[in-house]
Amino acid sequence: MAAAAGGASSAALRVTQRPGKAVIGHRGPLLRRGSVRLGEATAEPRRFRFAEAGGGRREALTLRVPEVPDRRYGLYVWPCAAVLAQFVWSRRGALPGRRVLELGAGMSLPGMVAAKCGAEVLLSDSEELPQCLENCRRSCLMNDLPHVPVIGITWGRMSPELLSLPPVDIILGSDVFFDPKDFEDILTTVYFLLEKNPQAQFWTTYQVRSADWSIEALLYKWKLKNTPVPLHSFSADKEHLAGSSLPGRHTIEMMIISLARSDGT
Repeated sequence: MAAAAGGASSAALRVTQRPGKAVIGHRGPLLRRGSVRLGEATAEPRRFRFAEAGGGRREALTLRVPEVPDRRYGLYVWPCAAVLAQFVWSRRGALPGRRVLELGAGMSLPGMVAAKCGAEVLLSDSEELPQCLENCRRSCLMNDLPHVPVIGITWGRMSPELLSLPPVDIILGSDVFFDPKDFEDILTTVYFLLEKNPQAQFWTTYQVRSADWSIEALLYKWKLKNTPVPLHSFSADKEHLAGSSLPGRHTIEMMIISLARSDGT
């Protein structure tokens, strides 16, 4: 099965590693046409095309990202990004004028979809990963989005950049729940942003990796609630999205996190 359709509670973050998936490694020293050198790695444009019939006409959006085909870099389009970008595309009618912040943007695919759909987007990644920040900028330039700001925000750190952020309506995060040691730092940052922007929502996708991982206690601690979003509700319950081979056979879940009411709901 491709991406799971959200039957289980999304707060469970449960996972099964799928056998037989090839690990992407170096492709050797050959520079292909259209590729760019990023430090010691080679970035090659990867194409994503979002399309859907609507309003009596065929709407479509094509984006390219300068992907580094090596998972040791934070410069690779992971399956969760394609799923979250598909969700953003499915909500494009509500995006013009909305203020969107993407956390841990990396390749910035969901954020760029939001920007192309009329949102006011701010991209961020760890201030400790300048190569990722530079790649956010390269992605924007490659897709004629030079006006989209890119800033350094490290999860769990109350930096001047975080404290001085303008108001936001939507926070994006694809595969940010990757390492359990980062879970509380992520939710601390999200809670801070939602406290400042009580009507905002955190749209996030994650890959199921371990049955032992859970954010339920952390959601309760930080007075947050999660709402699972079934993948079939936005046509993401398939192995291929946006003209790409993602998400493949990985199990992906989506949820929306927001502030809980005083009664815990």
